[in-house]
Amino acid sequence: MTPAEAQELTVRASNALAAAGHRDMIWGHVAVRDPQNRGIWIKAPGWGLEEVDPALLQLVSFDAEVLSGTGKPHKECHIHLEVLRARPDLVCSVHTHARNAVAFAALDVPLLALSHEGALFGGDDVPRFGKTGALVSTPALGRSLAETLGDAPAALMPKHGMVAAGRSVAAAVMHAVLLDRACQVHLAALAAGPIVIHSDPDEARAKRAECWPEAQIEAGWQYLLRSAAARLSV
Repeated sequence: MTPAEAQELTVRASNALAAAGHRDMIWGHVAVRDPQNRGIWIKAPGWGLEEVDPALLQLVSFDAEVLSGTGKPHKECHIHLEVLRARPDLVCSVHTHARNAVAFAALDVPLLALSHEGALFGGDDVPRFGKTGALVSTPALGRSLAETLGDAPAALMPKHGMVAAGRSVAAAVMHAVLLDRACQVHLAALAAGPIVIHSDPDEARAKRAECWPEAQIEAGWQYLLRSAAARLSV
């Protein structure tokens, strides 16, 4: 990957998340690791995910300094800086205020594998970040969030939103989308009555391997890109 490709992926991932329902006016962001390891590519503050284009990007160093682009860095750039610092294998991280995830996190109940999306976690509960429900605006809070995330595909941030990550931009975006969809299914089931049927851990692990191999993650990502392109062309 070149820096130009990293910038393009940051734009496309931002637009794809917007098309997938992760818009919250100007809040939420995607970060892609700079291939020269200078920091992260991320949209400048004050713009919505659907508005992002190359001119609105910043290169932010791991010391939270803007190396390229205009304006100050996001207050919550530490989410991405610390997640990607903790996991050198990761290429991309996502933070959004997806409504289903926020609502589900307020219930403080385990996320069950009720659907293919729910099987993403392989029968384990989704991690939850409990250090603060306010902004993750310091390196220390970013490190705590990275520790909570660990090697999971995503984590809930109760009273706030979610974080997702991946070894590719496609994986990080899909993990965010799948977590929110899993929360949506769980909320709908709870609204209808007690949950009776769900995959046990063994079945959930088997479904994760079958439903979410790299090829399927890539196929879902390509769909999100097409969906975003269609919306932007209207």
